[in-house]
Amino acid sequence: MFIVKNCVGRGRRGQIRLSRGLVETPVFMPIATLGAVRTLSSEDLLEFDTQIILANTYHLLLRPGIADMKTLGGLHPFMHWDRPILTDSGGYQVFSLAKLNKVCEDGVEFQSHIDGHRVSLTPEGSMAMQGAIDSDIAMQFDHVIEGKSTHEAQEEAMERSLRWAKRCKAVQNSGQLLFGIVQGGTFEDLRERSIAGLSAEGFDGYAIGGLSVGESREDTFRITRFLTDLMPADRPRYFMGGGMPEEIVYSVCQGVDMFDCVIPTRHARHGSIFLWAGEPKACVREAMARALDGASDTRIADALYRKVAITREEFAVAMEPIDIHGPKTSKEYSRAYLRHLLKTGEILGLRLATLQNISFYLRLMKEIREFLEAKS
Repeated sequence: MFIVKNCVGRGRRGQIRLSRGLVETPVFMPIATLGAVRTLSSEDLLEFDTQIILANTYHLLLRPGIADMKTLGGLHPFMHWDRPILTDSGGYQVFSLAKLNKVCEDGVEFQSHIDGHRVSLTPEGSMAMQGAIDSDIAMQFDHVIEGKSTHEAQEEAMERSLRWAKRCKAVQNSGQLLFGIVQGGTFEDLRERSIAGLSAEGFDGYAIGGLSVGESREDTFRITRFLTDLMPADRPRYFMGGGMPEEIVYSVCQGVDMFDCVIPTRHARHGSIFLWAGEPKACVREAMARALDGASDTRIADALYRKVAITREEFAVAMEPIDIHGPKTSKEYSRAYLRHLLKTGEILGLRLATLQNISFYLRLMKEIREFLEAKS
């Protein structure tokens, strides 16, 4: 299922073999929350050779719902996508979007962020919805709380997540991999207990959860490095919800294999695009070398990219291409035109900016894989 091909320091180059395709790692999964990456089609994603995408159980449970999803035959035919899909369990969205009424041992009861109707979500219910979606990789249902919560609160959520993990594993869908999620906030003793409990159950992969929820970047880096020493070496390691390009480079160098984040699409919607600092291969080579040498996140970022607010006045008459190293649209359209579209609210502007940012992230991972291949 998962093969580590070679390593450079703590960084790993591997493969995840799934029934719908081979996923080369390290890999970034664009987020298709409701069955679509914002403003992009499945054909757009294939053009960038996207290997796997992420869809969300919480959102698809609310719309179209489990009954309709079963009738549709799952998400793959619904969105015209024949490559692998990973589904988040819905735990994070319950934390971040829903108005919570009650968290108990059975699960979570909350009000829908759409219309306020009451919904109950349990580990078994999450797995049933992920089965209806027919994703290739499912995530256990976990209890997510704010990153700056106390040790006592984190311990309670972590222990509950362990119990819910066992319940998810008991009803694992046939043909679907199931990943456990390591919780415990920024407390190393809790993280160690969490990974020990999950490892004893024997999951198909392990995710670092409960980060990117309000803690400092220093704590994020510390916990990531701490956990990759403890996570099983023969299973994929997935950092959930992170992050900026320099964070991904750092985490790859600590042995993380999988990533997802809303940053490329969200930044595009707000008029920010990621531009290479130079020729992509050289940028990634330098950024990886700095990360492997223990450089700061700032120095890693400086070698790699520039994040540009393209709506600034200075780009009003900037007729150079959006990015000569970007996708076809970024080479053909100017920065001035992209600024004009975004300033006037034209949907094409959101699409062009998203194409640029998604292609940047996927090219980043491709160049990282090639760097690890060359250095091994």
